Amino acid sequence: MRLGFLASHGGSAARFLTAACREGRLDAVPVALASNNSGSPALAWAREAGLASAHLSAARFPDPDELDRAILAFLRGAGVDTLVLSGYMKALGPGVLGAYAGRVLNIHPSLLPRHGGRGMYGDRVHAAVLASGDAESGATVHLVTAGIDEGPVLARARVPVRPGDTLESLKARVQAVEGELLLSALRGLGSRALA
Repeated sequence: MRLGFLASHGGSAARFLTAACREGRLDAVPVALASNNSGSPALAWAREAGLASAHLSAARFPDPDELDRAILAFLRGAGVDTLVLSGYMKALGPGVLGAYAGRVLNIHPSLLPRHGGRGMYGDRVHAAVLASGDAESGATVHLVTAGIDEGPVLARARVPVRPGDTLESLKARVQAVEGELLLSALRGLGSRALA
């Protein structure tokens, strides 16, 4: 697999998976990262890590169709065959979704379909889990489709919600399982592609 990443901020999944590839834990090559945020730490990291990198945003491409085409051209130009959203806070356009159908992964910090959908990301998700009184939470890796957090689930990891949990303690427990879960889902996707 030739991995591409889209990130808006820190890009922790991109960093984790790139390290896993370079350590031989994932049979893949990280090749590119684009961000909608010119000042994102993920973009600076990608440059230092030797990945093709680009700032592609509505500020540069106000027409959504033009932005979709620019992202697709960047990914294709880098030879990306599998795309991972690493905290990417924008919806993908139809060009990217069509070209990479079944090959775009996202990780969500809850057990989808609970606490997913538009506006549900980051700390908002953990706050919603706590407010709902759920006994467990976790992380879900899913394929990305046009509907927000609606794509087929590839893998889940469950973590308990403990009495006295705060947003920070629950978040830390969920984040602790995310990297390996994403790694496992990518291995499964890669083996299915070879079958």
